[in-house]
Amino acid sequence: MKRKAIVDLIKWKNDIDRKPLVIRGARQVGKTWLMKEFGKNYYDDYIYLNFDENEEIKSIFLNNKNPKRIIELLSLIFNKSILPNKTLIIFDEIQECPEALNSLKYFKENANEYHIICAGSLLGTLLARPKSYPVGMVNLLNLYPLTYAEFLESIDESMYKYYLNIKKNDIIEDIFHNRLLDIYNLYLIIGGMPEALYSWIKYHDYNKIMQIQNELITIYENDFSKHNNKVNSAKLLLIFRGIVSQLAKDNEKFIYSALKEGARAREYEEAIEWLVSAGIINRIYNVSKLEHPLNAFKKLDQFKVFLFDTGLLKYMAGIENESLLLQLNYQFKGQLTENYVLQQLKDIFLVEVAYYSNRYGEIDFVIQKGMDIIPIEVKAGENKSAPVFKNYVNKEKPKTAIRFSKLNYKKDGLITNIPLYLVDKIKDLL
Repeated sequence: MKRKAIVDLIKWKNDIDRKPLVIRGARQVGKTWLMKEFGKNYYDDYIYLNFDENEEIKSIFLNNKNPKRIIELLSLIFNKSILPNKTLIIFDEIQECPEALNSLKYFKENANEYHIICAGSLLGTLLARPKSYPVGMVNLLNLYPLTYAEFLESIDESMYKYYLNIKKNDIIEDIFHNRLLDIYNLYLIIGGMPEALYSWIKYHDYNKIMQIQNELITIYENDFSKHNNKVNSAKLLLIFRGIVSQLAKDNEKFIYSALKEGARAREYEEAIEWLVSAGIINRIYNVSKLEHPLNAFKKLDQFKVFLFDTGLLKYMAGIENESLLLQLNYQFKGQLTENYVLQQLKDIFLVEVAYYSNRYGEIDFVIQKGMDIIPIEVKAGENKSAPVFKNYVNKEKPKTAIRFSKLNYKKDGLITNIPLYLVDKIKDLL
């Protein structure tokens, strides 16, 4: 398995203004594997501390704030020298030891020659603890499930090489287009969770994939009660389990009363914020205008929520694998495809992805690149444009308008059709 985040880690290692690094992401997206792989391949040595598994080691941070003393004690425990610039220090599940998280600021101020990288599930919730979170003293890196490109590289290296070389306005031969679409359909089933991908590579067994997805969902639901702090875990469960039905509505806008009769925003908005900060759900806002700067036109009371991994959403929706493999029509097809597109678009652009709606319908996604506003339509198959998208393009004539679908890469008047397997290459194709 290969992750693009390794490139970001190498840049961090070589940055003269480097700070201790915090990797944020939902549980099981591969944070531990990534840190160990980085330490193994890019340092002389590394030490690994897991604060969830080793209660005793917390005492080092409880009783010491001097980084040199901490290094001295860790060297004794691991029975090896911890060398500046040569040994990578890994703190895992750091949310279990706020004192260790707080120590990062002392390393930044007084011992920045030591390279420290740390991770924690649901770490965003620690932002509510200002005494422990070292604001301004750490670098941040978000880690998500594998993208389509990472998935492709892991299961078909020759196709990945072809994929990498696709440039703007290239012709994609049908034989390659169809193969890349087949792998896209497989991605919808497996998703981007590392454990599911690893199982597929090893066993090629769809039943094992479903078992893993079921276990992962159970892990997240158990986490809600473990880490929820002031947020009621029952509310977290209602929102999490309600994602499929929220998306299945004719209007996908999040409706609080759909969770529970009489539910109000003030009762559930904190739980939604918690799930967003934990990396479990992706939220996008409606915008009142398709103008730069896009963030100025957010309607904060109108939003949609999607799941952070499309394979897990497929499982939660109960979609049969056969319908994906045989490319049949099925309920929830459009919503699953939108979830996939948003998952690939995540963090590609500086401004968050949004959507636009009026009384005639909606534009699935809107992105801002520089000062350009780019409308995006998502089609699960090969059918043509929705009226709102088509009317906007014909009237406003934006520099770029995109339709993601199963059609091949081509220009269709003012609209550029881009195959669904190329979503995470969008920046290169604009």
